[in-house]
Amino acid sequence: MDAASIDGSVNLLVESAALLHEGRLDKDIGTLSRIPHAHREVADAVDEFARFAVDQQQDLVLLLTALSTALKTTGNNYTEVDEQTRDDLRAVLDSSRYEAPKEATA
Repeated sequence: MDAASIDGSVNLLVESAALLHEGRLDKDIGTLSRIPHAHREVADAVDEFARFAVDQQQDLVLLLTALSTALKTTGNNYTEVDEQTRDDLRAVLDSSRYEAPKEATA
């Protein structure tokens, strides 16, 4: 796994959340479907759908934001573990010494 790949995925999630937020339902569009411009049943149905759509959109934006935060934390943890493992292996190699095997005596 590559830390740059994780960062790219985080950025993609944040950008998606921002685009969803910018594309949220325009409140003024619903005005045309209200009484007296539309029948009560139509107005009620549009209002119900608009509330549902806004709720779902907000949930998705929050979910994408939470996922990006969790992924960023995972990426940071991955980098820390990778660096610590590298340092530990380097310390073992730096403090080690090769000794040739001794010949067996019969």
